[in-house]
Amino acid sequence: MAIMKRGSNVALTREIPSLTGLVLGVRWDAGPETALTDNLVVATILCDEHSKALSDEHFVFFNQLTEPSMTVTQLEQAMGPDAEQIEIQLDAVPPEVSRIVVVMYLNEGMGLRRSLGRLRECVLRVLNLADNAELVRSENLANSLDGETAMSLGEVYRHHGDWKFKVIGEGYSTGIAGLAKDYGITL
Repeated sequence: MAIMKRGSNVALTREIPSLTGLVLGVRWDAGPETALTDNLVVATILCDEHSKALSDEHFVFFNQLTEPSMTVTQLEQAMGPDAEQIEIQLDAVPPEVSRIVVVMYLNEGMGLRRSLGRLRECVLRVLNLADNAELVRSENLANSLDGETAMSLGEVYRHHGDWKFKVIGEGYSTGIAGLAKDYGITL
C-alpha cells in the first residue's frame, strides 16, 4: 500500500490487468466537531474529456446514489474505517466518461461558519472491489486546509486505454457553488 501526495498518480489497470472494479473510500476525523461531521457530503462526478459533468444525472451523492449506467454507486453503508464509499465497475463505465472525480463539501457550511480546515484528517483510499485489498491511499489532505468549504479529493481517469488514479486535494472557499461551476453542474 502506497501513500500518495497531491498531484501524484498511479496506473491502476496497467499494474493490475485483472482489475475490473474499485471501491473509493473517504475517511475523515473532525474530532469533537459534530456539526462539521453531520454536514459533510461526499459526491462523485462523472466527467467527459473536458472535465465537465456529462449531465446533472452524473452527479452521485446521498440523494442520487447512482448514475444512468449504474456503474458508479455511492454505497448506503460504508464498510471498515471509511465514512463514505463509492463503488466503480471499471469494465462497464461508458466510453464517454473520461474522469470520475470524488469531491467533498459542507452542506450549509457557510451558514454554520464551519470549514474543512477544522478537519484533523481526510484521506481517500482505493480498494480492489474483488477482495477489498487497499491499493493506494492519499496523504492526509486536511493538513493544507483552512477556510475551504469544498474540495476535489481525487479522480479515476482513462489514459491510453487504462485507468489511473490521481490525488487532487484542491480546496474551494466557494463551497459546492465553486465545484458546480468548475465541473458544469446545475444546482
